[in-house]
Amino acid sequence: MAAATAPPTPAIAATFSALLRRRAVRSYGRRPIYSRCVSSNARAEAAGEPEGRSRGLGGTRLEEAVPAGEGRERVDAWISARLGGGGVSRARVQASIRAGLVAVNGRPVSKVSHMVKGGDLVSCTVSELQPLRAEAEDIQLDIVYEDDHVLVVNKPAHMVVHPAPGNANGTLVNAILHHCRISTFTCLARNSTGHDFPNSSDDDIDVFDVDQFATEDVSSEVRNALVRPGIVHRLDKGTSGLLVVAKDEHSHAQLAEQFKLHTIRRVYISLTCGVPHPDSGRIEASIARDPNNRIRMIAIAGSGHGYARNAASRYKVREVFAGGGSALVEWRLETGRTHQIRAHAKYLGIPLLGDETYGGTKSLALSLLRPRTPSKYHSGLSDMISKVDRPCLHATLLGFKHPRSGKILEFSCPPPDDFTEVLDELRRVTSADGQNGDNNFVARQSKSGSDV
Repeated sequence: MAAATAPPTPAIAATFSALLRRRAVRSYGRRPIYSRCVSSNARAEAAGEPEGRSRGLGGTRLEEAVPAGEGRERVDAWISARLGGGGVSRARVQASIRAGLVAVNGRPVSKVSHMVKGGDLVSCTVSELQPLRAEAEDIQLDIVYEDDHVLVVNKPAHMVVHPAPGNANGTLVNAILHHCRISTFTCLARNSTGHDFPNSSDDDIDVFDVDQFATEDVSSEVRNALVRPGIVHRLDKGTSGLLVVAKDEHSHAQLAEQFKLHTIRRVYISLTCGVPHPDSGRIEASIARDPNNRIRMIAIAGSGHGYARNAASRYKVREVFAGGGSALVEWRLETGRTHQIRAHAKYLGIPLLGDETYGGTKSLALSLLRPRTPSKYHSGLSDMISKVDRPCLHATLLGFKHPRSGKILEFSCPPPDDFTEVLDELRRVTSADGQNGDNNFVARQSKSGSDV
């Protein structure tokens, strides 16, 4: 791990400034009202070229020869590179291939992984959008920003992002369909080997980045179950925070490309079991499925480990609690792999508090906190830890270039009550014991000059 430096942006600095103060939270009925999420350009209109709702792109044709001398490339990637500028997504290209609408040298191809080379003649007719199987549901959304092309929402913990077997209703997609009219996209997130994740627990997967999946062998029933609108990236069911949704296919393609190029700014905050050493750094450890647990990923040092995919995260300790029993840690993603932060936190030996899947169990948290706090606080700590029912992870900042206007938009949002209640209790037992982990940390940082 190598330390790196980067100055904090005003938006993220404001978010942590709010976290470092006690926030007044009011409740009306069952719905808590938090400090309003903020945007670095919240009042700016994303004024691109006036555009109506997405026009159907079905029937768009491409007939072109692969330039002589070009190396071998997947046919879906080659076509997508040529049609992407027109708003045709790679997922739409793949659907066209499976529908028999793509031919190479006059012969139809059925596999999205079919390889083309210099001199091949490729023809493609873009398929029509498939009808969406999900139903609209009147579910309240915490909308941070909205215009004709994009929607930014603050997803609550425990909400699944998109419908899937076992989660047909109550998802973010169901709520979005009720809120606004939106185009549909076929985006596969399962492979044919059975290593699917229950509860749609995929963390920030770019839906255009499908090379890791054996999608050509997926049954039509599974594909139909995975049609969902405008979802460019996802958060785990248990993760709260900011997520952007595309309202039309052009915006979807443009945002997905930003995710693919890693130009999207994503910052998360978490509470951990223990404190990472050093206080800040960069982790580059590939991520693959854990062969001993099909619902968990594993971080592996080095490369060349079967289906492991390169993954990189940066982290920085913001506060230390109870003499090192826990910490508030900021994460910045360079890649977006399934469960990336959770797997990297476990790799560092500091699983997220409440993340039972990755070792952040209640017993581990108490074993680290109790020896470092006076006995009179043990009962309160036990009560607090017993209420944690999800990984303490929140997507606090999201920044991207607007797909129509090109303006840089950046949004930040404080964590919800369940997160801040744990945070407040950790601060209480830390300050009551005369500890000041955060100030000690700041002093160490000023000497080392390191940052993330």
